[in-house]
Amino acid sequence: MKIAFFSTLPFEQYWFDQYAGHQQITYISQPLTLETAYLARGHQAVCAFVNDDLSRPVLKLLKSMQVSVVGMRCVGLDNVDQVALFDLNMTLLHVPGYSPYSIAEQAIALLMSLLRHIAEAHQRVLTGNFSIDGLMGSDLHGKTVGVIGTGHIGKAFTRIMQGFGCKLLAYDISPDRRLLESGVQYVSLRELLHASDVVALHCPLTPLTEFLIDEQTLSIMKSSAILVNTGRGRLVKTSALLDALDRDRLAGYAADVYENERSWFHYDFSGEIITDELLNRLRAHPKVLLTAHQGFLTKEAMQQISRNLLNQFSFYENGQLALVTKASIC
Repeated sequence: MKIAFFSTLPFEQYWFDQYAGHQQITYISQPLTLETAYLARGHQAVCAFVNDDLSRPVLKLLKSMQVSVVGMRCVGLDNVDQVALFDLNMTLLHVPGYSPYSIAEQAIALLMSLLRHIAEAHQRVLTGNFSIDGLMGSDLHGKTVGVIGTGHIGKAFTRIMQGFGCKLLAYDISPDRRLLESGVQYVSLRELLHASDVVALHCPLTPLTEFLIDEQTLSIMKSSAILVNTGRGRLVKTSALLDALDRDRLAGYAADVYENERSWFHYDFSGEIITDELLNRLRAHPKVLLTAHQGFLTKEAMQQISRNLLNQFSFYENGQLALVTKASIC
């Protein structure tokens, strides 16, 4: 099978080549859009990433070029029109999960770095400034941590936070029995936001969770609270978040995602003018620590993603559909 890999990052080829077998992969650095979809001509499948466009118009164009399989090398499917896939009789393959610790540990790293002013302290040392005035941090031990979404990643994050000696609150439509047994308390969203010193977002992006954190929900949170987002950018309304930070209604924001990241993240704009004012405000804000969607970027996660996805392509091609299902209407 010939597969067109869109939005390919430089390091990815090494990992996917290891498990390609007889699959013929064309690595394409451009994102998948209506304008770039023609690059898939001559391929039976495409493989897309988190910021690619898999809307109905793009899928119809791919189908017209005899592309019948869409593979997603990420867990979230919020950028895929699954109804259109079903209507077009196209098959969806995706990574059902990979090392949840890669994302959970990125969230911890961001949280700890923000709490202890690590980025600022490092910059001081680089310039020869070894003073520590203004770098007062806070202990995590004893704090109340609220986790929104307790799937594989949220569960891993929760267990790490328990190791820090934190009290854990959780909100999820499907409470996890083992977390309950470990002392995690499931509460309403309002109660979680009101009581938590740290709020971590680990829920998927759906129509129900889009801009879950907005003016209203931010007003419920403690002014001393830290918000952590390693899920999806559009879980948080950035303008409302920045306003809350500016008015001291929120103590900090640690994130690996951004609501308009598609045009910016994973590309090098060094020396160029960044025209996105919301992104500029985030980058420059003293209470924000932002990385460019790199939570998945561990050796363990990349090995699992590349092996599992290419195995699915092989299963599909060989007619072994036990792990492959037609795209279903969600």
